[in-house]
Amino acid sequence: MPTDEPPEAFHVTTDEQLRAVSSLTRHRIMAVLRFEPATITQIAGRVGLAKGSSSYHVRLLERAGLVKVVRTRKVRGVHERYYAMAARSIVLPEPGAGQPDVLMRHVVADLEAAPAGGERHVQLSHLRLTQEQFAELGARLEALAAEYRELSDPALPDVSLAFALFRPVAGDKAEREAE
Repeated sequence: MPTDEPPEAFHVTTDEQLRAVSSLTRHRIMAVLRFEPATITQIAGRVGLAKGSSSYHVRLLERAGLVKVVRTRKVRGVHERYYAMAARSIVLPEPGAGQPDVLMRHVVADLEAAPAGGERHVQLSHLRLTQEQFAELGARLEALAAEYRELSDPALPDVSLAFALFRPVAGDKAEREAE
């Protein structure tokens, strides 16, 4: 099997791919595969699933092209497959008006499932920015995330970083839409 570096980004474009990434379980499986390949048994242990369930979800991700087999080895007469992400990052399509943002739903679920009492930094800030300031802040946040992604060490505990920079619906418009 090839061992070259995966492409930088995988763009989700089909309904099958969108259904695959919409599952919180499959999102967590992809998180396991973020830094290093793993077998079905290893994935099941990290996610807290039965091996059969883990295998089912990995097969769906593989069929959608989001994960792939990167190596195999023979263990007691059985071929053990190691799965890895098909790309370093997954790019989701913009949700349509009124549709849920899959990524943010997963972020909130992961945040709620994080161990109680664990260290975390969560903040919501309301800002008033020019278009240029908005674009600059977005670029700086993306660059900072990329810098720390390069520093990531698979031997260290997982840390998740999520940010959303957006312009909310204006007050009057939001009130009209709520009616």
